[in-house]
Amino acid sequence: MRELTMGNRRFDSLQTQTLASPQMLTNRLKRLEADGTLERRAYSERPRRYEYHLTDKGEAFASVLLALRAWGETWCKEPGEGIAVHHLHKTCGREVGLSGTVCEGCGKPFTMDEVTGELSAAFAQEREDRSTAARQDAEARRT
Repeated sequence: MRELTMGNRRFDSLQTQTLASPQMLTNRLKRLEADGTLERRAYSERPRRYEYHLTDKGEAFASVLLALRAWGETWCKEPGEGIAVHHLHKTCGREVGLSGTVCEGCGKPFTMDEVTGELSAAFAQEREDRSTAARQDAEARRT
């Protein structure tokens, strides 16, 4: 769900960033689709490939993710470790903070489509390292 709210829509990208096995990710995506939390949309006919998009029900789960984010940023960090993703409110341009779905900058409620995420340098590097490792693994399997 985190990856979908961050804009990852394709299976390979979801697998790379979650480190899930193909079978595990397939099962989870199928359950979320059956539950009405996401929907598949074809983006390629040959070969048939899909993107995964949150439904209204899935978008409504964002408040739960924000609560988990706030808890993790508060309790699961090493001393001096920064926030992984800074969420900026498009309306006021300030960081929304960790208080839920009300912007700490302007005091107005927000939804995830009204927020942009800026990855910390460390988190961006971690994600890039995963992508690089996945590409290298794919190349090694082809040769």
